Amino acid sequence: MLDETMKAQLKAYLERVVRPIEITAYVDDGARSKEMMDLLNDIVPLSEKISLKEVRGADARVPSFALSSPGQDIHLTFAGLPMGHEFTSLVLALLQTGGYPPKVEQAIIDQIKGLDGDFKFETYFSQSCQNCPDVVQALNLMAVLNPKVQHVAIDGALFQTEVDARQVMSVPTIYLNGEVFGQGRMGVEEIVAKLDTGAVEREAKRLATLDPFDVLVVGGGPAGAAAAIYAARKGIRTGVAAERFGGQVLDTMAIENFISVPYTEGPKLAAALEQHVREYDVEIMNLQKGVKLVPGEDLIAIELANGASLKAKSVILSTGARWRQMGVPGEDTYRTKGVAYCPHCDGPLFKGKRVAVIGGGNSGVEAAIDLAGVVAHVTLFEFDSKLRADEVLQRKLKSLPNVDIKVSAKTTEVTGDGSKVNGLVYEDRTTGETHKLELEGIFVQIGLLPNTEWLKGAVDLSPRGEILVDDRGQTSVPGVFAAGDCTTVPYKQIIIAMGEGAKASLAAFDHLIRTSAPKAETKAA
Repeated sequence: MLDETMKAQLKAYLERVVRPIEITAYVDDGARSKEMMDLLNDIVPLSEKISLKEVRGADARVPSFALSSPGQDIHLTFAGLPMGHEFTSLVLALLQTGGYPPKVEQAIIDQIKGLDGDFKFETYFSQSCQNCPDVVQALNLMAVLNPKVQHVAIDGALFQTEVDARQVMSVPTIYLNGEVFGQGRMGVEEIVAKLDTGAVEREAKRLATLDPFDVLVVGGGPAGAAAAIYAARKGIRTGVAAERFGGQVLDTMAIENFISVPYTEGPKLAAALEQHVREYDVEIMNLQKGVKLVPGEDLIAIELANGASLKAKSVILSTGARWRQMGVPGEDTYRTKGVAYCPHCDGPLFKGKRVAVIGGGNSGVEAAIDLAGVVAHVTLFEFDSKLRADEVLQRKLKSLPNVDIKVSAKTTEVTGDGSKVNGLVYEDRTTGETHKLELEGIFVQIGLLPNTEWLKGAVDLSPRGEILVDDRGQTSVPGVFAAGDCTTVPYKQIIIAMGEGAKASLAAFDHLIRTSAPKAETKAA
């Protein structure tokens, strides 16, 4: 199961374990159980502190395995194989079960330990989902730290009957005590905040007491991270307020055009960005959403959704962008119930089913190619009269036997049975005729929308909603700069966003120098 290189790396990690780890495997005679046991039998010899017990006929998901430690009340289980993106989750779970301290702020650890109640979590993941590990790792950590928290991470592809019964059509999907708790990427801070109902109010009070920043960065993607680092290196008071650190990069799969790094993945890059920022004296304020920008003569205020207000001498807006929606009837109703935006994450849940991809650009065509290897059939819809993707991608798409392409097609409605998608209505723009296609899933890939609605009337925006900036990143408001995918700068690329973030930060520093310099004395006549 594990090659020699992976074994050597895992063995080195397991040397950090300080207490015994007990693995209890629930198996039968099936091929899936054998595959899981192959993995566990590869792991056990790598540390003398690990023991393995095999159980048959128990009232548990099969195959699955639980991790615990003698004297510790830990309820942490993997149902299926935590491979692919989830292998890191397994490694961390072993380390933390074995007593290795987590790399989490002490305030969060204390908050987890202080949770009181009965929290039985179940998370459905897919091995190809780059969003799932954050959730799985967060809940695993909580299960290690607090005996009142139980967590089972479930490979949806291995438990298809269960997935169908619960109508799980998007990963990660999190259940708490049998009810849906959340869907999509969530970090430990966000999960704890949902459980600890007083956390938002306490954080708002804390933020309200903070002194004004020299530079306040709003947004934690590549542009925001670069801006924060460049500001902090100038020795000035720097803060970052972000809904989620990493931004849209967290939803990106393969990154192969980040110069000097031949290949990486979005979550890894996002983690590296945050780690780099944390090496400096930067106040990072996660889970914070800006709702209003208020210019002032001396200080600029950013009002947050939790009611707090942050003040700064200069502001850098790097709020990024999000997936553009179709805006048709039924899309909101059936989001995560068949309407999806991440083929890598949710594709495995549609194995053997019929799906559509909306969008004929590179993202749409790549999504259709990936899905064709998993689902029964893919129909790609493009509004224009021809596909806009690179020619090499088009050739690959057209070579696939289970793909249909419809151009000059306008999606007009998503239909469903009340609980999940069952079809799509589209108009043939050439003839004006309306058609309905029966299917189980729709993957929307039609570009990005800047996260700037809250800035309307505060700074000048383009007709597309992008922040208008000059060649220094300056907006229409003195002292307010902007960078990244939320601006009019063309070519929305990670490396460009980073450069623009650095430039905006240098421009903000220059602004601070010029506005704080003493005025020249006027000589008397």
